[in-house]
Amino acid sequence: QVQLVESGGGLVQAGGSLRLSCAASGSIFSINAMGWHRQAPGKQRELVAALTSGGSTNYAASVKGRFTIARDSAKNTVYLQMNRLTPEDTAVYYCNANLYGSTSSRAHDYWGQGTQVTVSS
Repeated sequence: QVQLVESGGGLVQAGGSLRLSCAASGSIFSINAMGWHRQAPGKQRELVAALTSGGSTNYAASVKGRFTIARDSAKNTVYLQMNRLTPEDTAVYYCNANLYGSTSSRAHDYWGQGTQVTVSS
């Protein structure tokens, strides 16, 4: 079994910063990519940032220049540093990983439970 556990969400004022963490654990052989999505009330889940094992990154246009994704491969952990937050960033943030389990012949997507980020104006 593979688990993704997020931490670091909370309430922050506009202009502030938060750092989210997501640790993958369990029977993991290798990780192709890890990333963050978010879902605001009444909206669809959207990609925020992703990072491949090769180091390639992908950011939503709305967060470029403000958010940074990074990974500690030794700890199977991905981070999302969020700066200059705005009320529009308020959402539940979900960690996801595309990885090979130790007994699987193909990669699967896994999701965390989500962590709430609320930005007050």
